[in-house]
Amino acid sequence: MYVALYRKYRPAIFDDVVAQNHITETLKNQIAAGKTAHAYLFTGSRGTGKTTCARIFAKAVNCLHPKNGNPCLECEICREAENGTLPDITEIDAASNNGVNDVRELRDFAVYSPEQCRYKVYIIDEVHMLTKDAFNALLKIMEEPPEHVKFILATTEIHKVLPTIISRCQRFDFRRVDTDGIEKRLQYVSEQENITLTAAAASLIAKTSDGGMRDALSLLDTCTAYSSDVTLDIVSSAAGIAGRESLYELIDAITAKDTAKAIGITDELYRMSKDLTKLCDELIEQYRNIMLLKALPNNTENIICLPDEMTKLKAVAEKMTMDSILSDISLMRECADKLLRASNKRAEFEFLLISLCSAIKTETPLNTEITDKIKMLERRITDLSSAPQTHPQPNPAPPPQYAVNPLPPQTKTDLSKININDFAEMHEWAEVLERFTQVLPGVAGTLKNSNAKYYENILLIYSRNEFFLDLLKKPENSTKLRETIAEVTGKFFTIRAKVVKTDEGIIKNSGEELISKALMNNIPVEKIN
Repeated sequence: MYVALYRKYRPAIFDDVVAQNHITETLKNQIAAGKTAHAYLFTGSRGTGKTTCARIFAKAVNCLHPKNGNPCLECEICREAENGTLPDITEIDAASNNGVNDVRELRDFAVYSPEQCRYKVYIIDEVHMLTKDAFNALLKIMEEPPEHVKFILATTEIHKVLPTIISRCQRFDFRRVDTDGIEKRLQYVSEQENITLTAAAASLIAKTSDGGMRDALSLLDTCTAYSSDVTLDIVSSAAGIAGRESLYELIDAITAKDTAKAIGITDELYRMSKDLTKLCDELIEQYRNIMLLKALPNNTENIICLPDEMTKLKAVAEKMTMDSILSDISLMRECADKLLRASNKRAEFEFLLISLCSAIKTETPLNTEITDKIKMLERRITDLSSAPQTHPQPNPAPPPQYAVNPLPPQTKTDLSKININDFAEMHEWAEVLERFTQVLPGVAGTLKNSNAKYYENILLIYSRNEFFLDLLKKPENSTKLRETIAEVTGKFFTIRAKVVKTDEGIIKNSGEELISKALMNNIPVEKIN
């Protein structure tokens, strides 16, 4: 029966594990000295050797004839462990056995002595999937384990593991395997399997696997289904990624602001069933190279590309400014996040290309709030400049406060002598709400059917909907509302807000009392029963 390459060439001893010498040497020394811990925690990204090292450790501590901390692979214990028939080494998938009853069953069996081995070893994979109750059940036996029991916990998401569990383990962080290590391993496996693997193809597999040896071997396995002669084109087809030429043609089109060409290349790749999410990731990776070449033109150590691609990348870097590179990367990252949950990935990616190729896009990513304020001021200045000057004054009054300070603080004013008759209806309130719906639709919805009156720089908002008060308590919401009011009326107001329980409270009984209480309390947000 055919065995997948990543299973067939899984390391059997610590010396075969790639790129984790800082861990394997420590474990070998502990085993050789007989000073192993009762619990270990292996963490790192997928395919870096966590479960493999756990299995090797379980064999080595029980091996009848260990060799410098490695299992001998010849004794009865090693052979049965390799076949998965050794009862004293138990692997548990926490993704499917994550309940408290599963852990209690483990705890009940752990107290019994091993059947054949010196130690009972429990390997719990994806341990972060355990429930909180299951973690608590595991905690007790890990705190005071029997002498014959050892635990090895493996996880890709260390932040989900309880600190009380972590503190009782020796923690080892597995690194991503570097591309050189993956390439060497791929070449070794290819030689053993009589596969012809070009250096460029091995390099692309290594880069695509993102530091995971298992992913690299799985991709090589897929490529051999196409042909035993694995080339760059075969890897591109098998991985569902764009060919290198197509990728650089797309980058050239973006650099030249040629929207039609960029969309055409994408259409061709899409019809060839290329993964647009991966294509976006590839663009980000190449733009990272361009960014580093722009920032450090004489240092190419951190550039991840094929040897013949360096000249192309340098040519692109010379054409672009650092601001435009950073702006493009920002847009690509936003698109990459959206593609993960988009129902129409093609539309999202085409929107990215149009944004990248647009001549009017911002060169540098600015703070959105600052940008909005600048636009508001520009509109106000334009309106003031175009207004007819019917009564010129020899000594013009100073500009209004909002022209000097776009967002003055809400001021406290002596309101004790203000009369209800001084307040007037804000006739623009409907327009304010309509525009505010475009800015913050969720908050604007709670202001539906509200009313507003104003006197000088004081604006009173009152409504039956209590929820709008909670939203206006948030500074970002009240700030946006003040800005929207200023856009419509040309003036910043100090906002006072009130809630009444009934329509009668607004229309008949509480008009003067409502406003006077709001003003006298001088509090932006308050409820009236």
